[in-house]
Amino acid sequence: MSDKKQEKDGGPKIKLYWVYALLALVILAFNIYTFNANGVEEISLQSFEQYAKSGDVEKALVIRNLNSVQVFLTEEALTKSTHKKVADQGVTPLRPAYSFEIPSVEAFAGKIDKINDELKTGKHIDVRYEERTNYLGVGLSYLLPIMLLLGLWLLIMRRVGGGAGGPGAQIFNIGKSKATLFDQNAKVNVTFADVAGLEEAKEEVVEVVDFLKNPKKYTSLGGKIPKGVLLVGPPGTGKTLLAKAVAGEAGVPFFTMSGSDFVEMFVGVGASRVRDLFKQARDKAPCIIFIDEIDAIGRARGKGAMQGGNDERENTLNQLLVEMDGFSTDKGVILMAATNRPDVLDPALLRPGRFDRQIGVDRPDLTGRDAIFKVHLKNIKTDASIDSHVLAEMTPGFAGAEIANVCNEAALVAARRNKTAVDMDDFNHALDRVIGGLEKKNKLISPQEKEIIAYHEAGHAVAGWFLEHASPLVKVTIVPRGIGTLGYAQYLPKEEYITRTEALLDRMCMTFGGRAAEKIIFNKISTGAQSDLDQVTKMAYSMVSVFGMSENVGQVSFYGMQEGSFTKPYSDETATKIDDEVRRLVSEQYQRAQDLLMKHRNELELLARELLDKEVLVKSDLVRLIGERPFMLTPKPADSAGFPPERDVTIENQIGE
Repeated sequence: MSDKKQEKDGGPKIKLYWVYALLALVILAFNIYTFNANGVEEISLQSFEQYAKSGDVEKALVIRNLNSVQVFLTEEALTKSTHKKVADQGVTPLRPAYSFEIPSVEAFAGKIDKINDELKTGKHIDVRYEERTNYLGVGLSYLLPIMLLLGLWLLIMRRVGGGAGGPGAQIFNIGKSKATLFDQNAKVNVTFADVAGLEEAKEEVVEVVDFLKNPKKYTSLGGKIPKGVLLVGPPGTGKTLLAKAVAGEAGVPFFTMSGSDFVEMFVGVGASRVRDLFKQARDKAPCIIFIDEIDAIGRARGKGAMQGGNDERENTLNQLLVEMDGFSTDKGVILMAATNRPDVLDPALLRPGRFDRQIGVDRPDLTGRDAIFKVHLKNIKTDASIDSHVLAEMTPGFAGAEIANVCNEAALVAARRNKTAVDMDDFNHALDRVIGGLEKKNKLISPQEKEIIAYHEAGHAVAGWFLEHASPLVKVTIVPRGIGTLGYAQYLPKEEYITRTEALLDRMCMTFGGRAAEKIIFNKISTGAQSDLDQVTKMAYSMVSVFGMSENVGQVSFYGMQEGSFTKPYSDETATKIDDEVRRLVSEQYQRAQDLLMKHRNELELLARELLDKEVLVKSDLVRLIGERPFMLTPKPADSAGFPPERDVTIENQIGE
């Protein structure tokens, strides 16, 4: 610390830890000094008897409670060469020269009496008895527990107070807000230029920033600045990134904290922190408050009510509702929040006047993914083969965070291969890693199992190739990846928002292709179709009880009606109809898959043998082996060599899970 800073702060501050360290050093030094002061040379009982019979001993001091004896020498004895060592150490007749241990005081008393009787000089050894107390040990035995409890109390107070302020004031900070403030002294470097693929959501948020910068533009026409903006969307779509961009662009104080920061084990702390947060915000108005994962405190009240933490959460929510739209609310404070579970939020929190705007932040489409790839590719050294549009086509359904992960993984793959730039092959491997998992190069698979896996995956490929509404195949492999995945087929689905019955039936048939191939070739089935059966069953139940695609059950949907209820929303008779209809759909599509593969058995054999030889086949290999796909309803992918496509279909046709 510089002298100027010391003068400004009124001198260096004394830390409590320094006092503890100094006290420990004093105790240690005192202990060492006491040890050295009391330390004398140790001798044996036989040596003492020899010195006593020679007339060298003046007196002996017996310490009863320690069973030890301290020996004092005469002035004549200190001049002898026998005791020269202790004499050189400054020992006098008033200081003990030697000490030794005795088995018992009574035995030593008898031995002294015997020595006194044998002394020829007629001089008797003076023996005194006393007991000594180790005051240092007794003091430490009382002091150490007190110091330990004091240190533990200070640690608890510091933890409770969040580590801010002095140790004595920690308990008083428990109700203070934990929000992080970004203002002119702590700016955020993220801007709207860093947010891509969310154009509609970005327009809404940009308008919020404009509200704070130019309020008269809107209030002059009678409009009111919105009080709350709720960002809703799946994980990884960029909700928090939008909030960071608002913090970087707004030019006003920006408070940010997580919904879980309000939750505390002490009753009333959450509501107190809400009050303190809005008090700080009003002092710095106009400003923005951002609460991430607001569902931690915004859950609907009255559901699953229980004593304790649930009451505390409801109190926190009540205080938040009052602060957002109550008698004491002030203008100039806009609340932004983000959640991926809007269905669990309290209706009072979502009404106009609190969260006036709900902005949906969904997964990006093809154009959005293209823009996101362009943002992330700026920070990566790439060669001329990289095309952001092709990469966007390769990743349907990917969110912004997943695209960032793919770009980073491609850079790591290129670095692992000692390349100077990232190319398309690196992105192919990165997508394989992200979609299928880590390649298990050391997993040993028997030839019999490998043959079953090859026919299973070939069955998926052939079934999808000759079904009109199935997604076009891109890659099929029997290389083990991830946990329990022995092989999978990858497809490039169309980006569609509604699906017809024919498409769902074709997907079920294609998913049954693996098990049907095993049944046709080996006349046996294996556990490798567990994942396929799970997806087919869910798809069939959705068609019957959610989408109303069964004539026997009718145009009904029971979606979401069983949530929070222990009873089914339909009768036992309807349940029987649903089960029968599901079994009928599943059986028909399984038989359809067998008939299709029996018709194209030669193609199935060709693909399986090629898979056993190469382990990985792409679309160009399928065209070479079994010809062009008869249904060209979708445009041909840009990369004919094949690339890993949509993740959802990858999961759909895995074997060995």
